[in-house]
Amino acid sequence: MRTGRRAGAATMSLFGGATVTKDSIYDFKVKDIDGKDVDFKKYAGKVLLFVNLASQCGFTPQYKELGELYNKYVSKGLVVLGFPCNQFGGQEPGSNAQIKSFAQQRGAKSPLFSKVDVNGKNAEPLYDFLKAKQSGFLVSDIKWNFTKFLVDREGNVVKRYGSSTTPLQIEEDIQKLL
Repeated sequence: MRTGRRAGAATMSLFGGATVTKDSIYDFKVKDIDGKDVDFKKYAGKVLLFVNLASQCGFTPQYKELGELYNKYVSKGLVVLGFPCNQFGGQEPGSNAQIKSFAQQRGAKSPLFSKVDVNGKNAEPLYDFLKAKQSGFLVSDIKWNFTKFLVDREGNVVKRYGSSTTPLQIEEDIQKLL
């Protein structure tokens, strides 16, 4: 179920990709893992790391490093934002409650959001925005779970990392923004 789409958030372009009409990361509202609305204005002035998560993926051990980064830098302004997604090999089949329990068992303390699509016609508009700001190699679509987007304190999407780039490998980039 799509929860974050708002009127005018994105329109389809000639070739099927989304054309983003929002101006800032702070223009979005999405549902958290408990179904409550979250206005991204609350993250203004923070360094944000967006990650599309999956509990049954070969990259799932990255949960541990995401938690380490969050715990180490939350007091300096880092927020890790987890978005469960079941679009890649059906590797996030659980309900939001099951996903939340799984993440908590792995020590996740950072914000989790309702399960979303990150590609296609039902993609969460926030992810259309992220992809429009930092396209991937050859195409803007996200290729797999644990793709990461780094956003600076002013809300600029500054870098995109593929699944095989571990959270600790981007620690230096995070430190530069803090």
